[in-house]
Amino acid sequence: MKISVAGTGYVGLVTAVCLAEKGNTVTCLDIDSEKISLMQQGISPIFEPHLEDLMHKNKDRLTYTTDYIKAYIDADVIIIGVGTPEKKDGSANLKYVFEVARQIAQTVEKDCVVIVKSTVPVGTNDKVEQIIKEHCKLNVRIYVVSNPEFLSQGTAVKDTLQATRIVIGVESRNAENIMKKMYSQFDIPFVVTDRRSAEMIKYAANDFLALKISYINEMANLCEIVGANIEDVAKGMGMDPRIGDRFLNAGIGYGGSCFPKDTKALHWLASFNDYELKTVKAAIEVNENQKIKLIKKTKKYFDSFNGLNIAVLGLTFKPGTDDLRDAPSLVNIPLLIEDGANVKAWDPVGIDNFKRLYPEEIEYCETIEATLVNADICFIFTEWSEIKNFELYKFTELMRNPLVMDGRNCYSLTDAEEAGLIYESIGRKKVFNRHNC
Repeated sequence: MKISVAGTGYVGLVTAVCLAEKGNTVTCLDIDSEKISLMQQGISPIFEPHLEDLMHKNKDRLTYTTDYIKAYIDADVIIIGVGTPEKKDGSANLKYVFEVARQIAQTVEKDCVVIVKSTVPVGTNDKVEQIIKEHCKLNVRIYVVSNPEFLSQGTAVKDTLQATRIVIGVESRNAENIMKKMYSQFDIPFVVTDRRSAEMIKYAANDFLALKISYINEMANLCEIVGANIEDVAKGMGMDPRIGDRFLNAGIGYGGSCFPKDTKALHWLASFNDYELKTVKAAIEVNENQKIKLIKKTKKYFDSFNGLNIAVLGLTFKPGTDDLRDAPSLVNIPLLIEDGANVKAWDPVGIDNFKRLYPEEIEYCETIEATLVNADICFIFTEWSEIKNFELYKFTELMRNPLVMDGRNCYSLTDAEEAGLIYESIGRKKVFNRHNC
């Protein structure tokens, strides 16, 4: 099939490349000419494992352009994968989605399917269909379909090619058949429903995972108070098949392009319709408070950060991505700087993006060792494998004061104690040695 994808962010570019991998001819459209130039050279504008390899492998089936007329005019399928950033009130900004819809209506010259893959509030597909009908110049049939994505940054390629399900929201049998044809090379089960239900599935799934993370973080906070160990609690919970063990790692909160934005958007949508999603509202509040958990813990060691040397390990919101959106580092580092700390930071892929926000205020280091030299406190915000595999004795050797504030529970309490660290993590206590009892 001849497919065009509007938007070359995580959703758009990964979708386009994976569809090309399955034998389709795909045109990638973006208004950013610099990004298009990079992709034409075979360079991915985002850090995502395996993505650039697939771009090279399928270069003969992939085209990159800023010309929407060229992209849309004779496409069989057009996928809208542009951003829906958060507005100040928490609602989703849909102006990019609607602008693409208008351009499609004014351009296409044949029957086609328009897929809304961007995460959008319930009812958005109906508005897209209305815009297309109002602006369509020719007598062509354009089906609008909701086809939400369920990819995670860092595993986006795998999540697309080996998805657990393909959700399609359609209002006609013809649209359903075209969607199944497009995905015919994917050995993945379909969930076929109406458009509004498909839109809700995306929000319901993401917000449930956010709820799960906030819940385990609440349990971790309570474990610290009553003397329980969150890792044992999570293990005991996760063995229940009704609960499962994923998203039960206690830490300093979720971030990224999905959970923060989607929880706020669904909460806004409910409020707009005079309904309060109490659980989602609580998850948002818990997550915001959790991000500064380490700062609060540090106060029992220091009254102020003024003049202290602070080492920060990990800037991105999770390993495997260079994305900083809603990362705990963005909340904590400004607080440290404002309080007079001298901050040094390390991250394997996120430094360039962080430099755009703080070009002079932070010293950026190429190694973990360089970051730790003469540090009074080390904060761990991202559980990169390089950090998890770091030899703990080096903290004691390199730091002026071996105080490690670990927001991702990277090390065992026993190993940290044996290395001579003053070690704080989330929701854990040292378990007694059962073999000696």
